[in-house]
Amino acid sequence: MGEKAEGGKERRGAEAGGALLFFLFFFGLLFAIGISFLIGRYPVGPGTVLRMLLFRLFGVPGNWNKAELTVVLDIRLPRILAAMLVGSALAISGAAYQGIFKNPMVSPDILGASAGAGIGAAIALLLGFPPALVQISAFAFGILAVFLAYSLSRALGKGEDAVLLLVLCGMVISTLCQSGISFVKYVADPNSTLPEITYWLMGSIAKVSYRDLRTLLPAYGIGLLPLLLLRWRLNVLSLGEEEAKALGINTGKIRLITIISSTLLTAATISVAGVVGFVGLMVPHLVRFIAGPNYRRVLPLSVLAGACFLLLTDDLCRGMLPYEIPLGILSSVIGGPFFVLIL
Repeated sequence: MGEKAEGGKERRGAEAGGALLFFLFFFGLLFAIGISFLIGRYPVGPGTVLRMLLFRLFGVPGNWNKAELTVVLDIRLPRILAAMLVGSALAISGAAYQGIFKNPMVSPDILGASAGAGIGAAIALLLGFPPALVQISAFAFGILAVFLAYSLSRALGKGEDAVLLLVLCGMVISTLCQSGISFVKYVADPNSTLPEITYWLMGSIAKVSYRDLRTLLPAYGIGLLPLLLLRWRLNVLSLGEEEAKALGINTGKIRLITIISSTLLTAATISVAGVVGFVGLMVPHLVRFIAGPNYRRVLPLSVLAGACFLLLTDDLCRGMLPYEIPLGILSSVIGGPFFVLIL
């Protein structure tokens, strides 16, 4: 009885600790959102921002000029929402990939989603497609790249080395896509098309609109829900293949669902924001350092931490210098040294 009581206390303590961490991360995200509304070339006070949000949500009237309303609701609000969606999607995808591959160095682009989306966008820009078709092309090519990597690994063999083979096939597909991007950049018009391709590949949410968010949301929801529902099974996978199977877990099915969901999230976010690196590598590491290795906590906390991280990074992009820095560049500047630290 004493042991059971002690075990019950430990579980309740762990649950209380998890709830506390969740609320801390949540309020950290709210703080980051508040900061993001105030940063920009056009100064708008916090009281004015709050009244505008109340007006947008509940129709509460207030006093402000048209320029302030446009800046807050039509420029900063969609950008903040985009940073939250992109950051959370990349972070939870990275955490899920690290769980199924049992490797903390894995990131969402390991199977070729980023490179595939990049070649898709580059081809669409080369052909002069409108922005909507560029996004569709990037999304489709990102999904196709991972599908090719998975199909190639299945065709080459199964067994104990199946996971390693999948990663290697993903690297092959990524290399081919990067070569394709280089070729497209080589043949592109250096005065018009090439700058567009280069800017897209650097990653940015400066021009994100509500239409882009409506395009992103369905894929975001479809990809996010399975990962959150399966998070406890990732704990079982971390025990090892044989142990997981002994507990009745279909490891192949769980791995496939996780790959599909993570790829959907990654391709969808890249199609809207371009290539934003290191988020899916850094954020899960930081979350595990704070919350421990339990994926029941790691995945939902990665959603909050990823949103917060990309919000603050985007704030630096538009507030650190007189001109705006592409988001992908700054995330790589932060992520490069971090990657060296965890080696």
